[in-house]
Amino acid sequence: MPGGVAVSEESVALIRDVVESCSWLSRKELAQTVCELVDWRRASGRLKALECLLLLERLESAGELVLPARRETKPFGTRTKVPVTSQGEPGKAVEGELVDLEPIEVEAVETPKQALLFRELVGRHHYLGTVPTYGAQIRYLVYASRPERRVVGALQYSSPAWRMAVRDRWIGWDEAARGRNLQRVVNNSRFLILPWVRVKNLASRVLSQGARRMVRDWPGRYGNEVVLLETLVDTSRYRGDCYRAANWVALGETTGRGRRDREHLRHGAAPKTVFVYPVVKDAARRLRES
Repeated sequence: MPGGVAVSEESVALIRDVVESCSWLSRKELAQTVCELVDWRRASGRLKALECLLLLERLESAGELVLPARRETKPFGTRTKVPVTSQGEPGKAVEGELVDLEPIEVEAVETPKQALLFRELVGRHHYLGTVPTYGAQIRYLVYASRPERRVVGALQYSSPAWRMAVRDRWIGWDEAARGRNLQRVVNNSRFLILPWVRVKNLASRVLSQGARRMVRDWPGRYGNEVVLLETLVDTSRYRGDCYRAANWVALGETTGRGRRDREHLRHGAAPKTVFVYPVVKDAARRLRES
């Protein structure tokens, strides 16, 4: 089931019946239909349709069912078309002391205008660009207030990695606990300080302030308490010093597989360092035992 809970044979049979009897629906529509039938919802009441879609694809890979052909949409992992406007052009260099920019404000992306700006800044200035995401997510723009209000960065938080060996060892959970508590882990999937902004300690301040804001916002949107944050840092590009300065803990390296590499085809490719940030005291114990 979505969130990592084991799927019973009865549930698989029901899903197979839905897929076979509603073959004219798209994969997304099938996921929504399954969620409605079995009432798979977040604590907020929203359907877990995107997580359910991943479940359907896993069942297809296991030979349990056959999904309709993919429709012509952007495949997962492809970059979306990035807007190019004057707002995303490199601006005047921002340098000096952090105190000269304060207060720093972390503002949730809520309007279409903000969403376009976020997409342009991340698409043009983050080395990973911007890609279609699935599951839960919250995005933020980061503003400096002085000498005038301006955007200096961006943050995105999203659903956690399905499995990550070093994280899972650090937590020490078994499959049942992982299934119960995975959605209490949130991934810091994008972090950007604009390249023309060079202010000491700004990055660690943004990480700390962004985490506090997200931990307040997430339960209201998705109904889940956040216990742990995770992120992946490509240490061939960055050392991760700003995460360490913001009290994140480096656990070790990934295997290099993508989160959707079910066939283990990319084992060892582009490993990254896993950092975690416990939001609450005894985070690992709570994820193991609650």
